[in-house]
Amino acid sequence: MAEWTTQWWMWALLGIGLLILEIMTPGGFFVVFLGLAALLVGILVGFGIGGPLWLQMLLFSLISVVSLVLFRKRLLDKFKPNQDLTRDLGDVVGGIATALEDLPPGSIGKAEFRGTTSTIRNVGETPLAKGSRCKVGSIDGLTLRVSKEDL
Repeated sequence: MAEWTTQWWMWALLGIGLLILEIMTPGGFFVVFLGLAALLVGILVGFGIGGPLWLQMLLFSLISVVSLVLFRKRLLDKFKPNQDLTRDLGDVVGGIATALEDLPPGSIGKAEFRGTTSTIRNVGETPLAKGSRCKVGSIDGLTLRVSKEDL
């Protein structure tokens, strides 16, 4: 019965393939830990301290699970977008923008807001005429939700 043998480059290829897979998939940060574990086992095998195949598989599994448990949450927190825009951009709500085009209720268009062109959605019941002032009521992503300014 022939014993399975692995070489360092097999683990390295697996690790690189898994890291490429992580880059190609939306950021869940799961596969990256498998890829790094495979690269680490490849390094151990390259130095001759990887042991038999069963030990390599055990090391790969343990390193993957331990690193996933210890580091995934930190990695997600580091790359997580700021979900609380109203905290950072709270002074935007209540601001005044100038419509750059005619906008019926519910439509999306452009307005000048604080010296720059911004995307707006007319959430009011009144159409906005080009050049009219509108008040920012809330923020939806990068879109300002506006309505006609009450004078």
